[in-house]
Amino acid sequence: MALTKIGKEGITGVSNAANATFLTATSAEGVTLAGTLAVTGVHTVGNNAVATSENGAVTTNITQGLAKSWVRFKGPDTFGIADSLNVSSMDDNGVGDYTITILNDFSSVNYSMTATGYKPSAQHGFITNNNINFITAATARIETVEHDGGHKETEFEANCVTFHGDLL
Repeated sequence: MALTKIGKEGITGVSNAANATFLTATSAEGVTLAGTLAVTGVHTVGNNAVATSENGAVTTNITQGLAKSWVRFKGPDTFGIADSLNVSSMDDNGVGDYTITILNDFSSVNYSMTATGYKPSAQHGFITNNNINFITAATARIETVEHDGGHKETEFEANCVTFHGDLL
């Protein structure tokens, strides 16, 4: 396969360039592009796509590095999801005890959760999971606690949980 440079005069033999195919390549052929590539519309990136670090020393798999799910939720008085990605619902199980239901399940329970919460009127500072039995590929049960380990309700919309791992 060869790619011909298109000059300022346009493409020979094509009256409407919007209907032209400029480049087609199979995965075996591969394509290397230099410079800036402007992409518009929706494009699918395969699970083997990699990004090179700023200094070019290492690469990372793009799909492995993305957060697969996250939620920002409100505390007790107005409990609910403020915003989320790949979360279908949340349940308030009692004081400082919540269950997050993931919309598209993880492939196993071997995913990572990172969480934070905020309660200015107390020494609240973290969200935890004290029982591994409350984690499944589809749900995660979390608790908001203070320094003494007691369950505490959080305030505002500042409770956030992010999930990384492999989806089904």
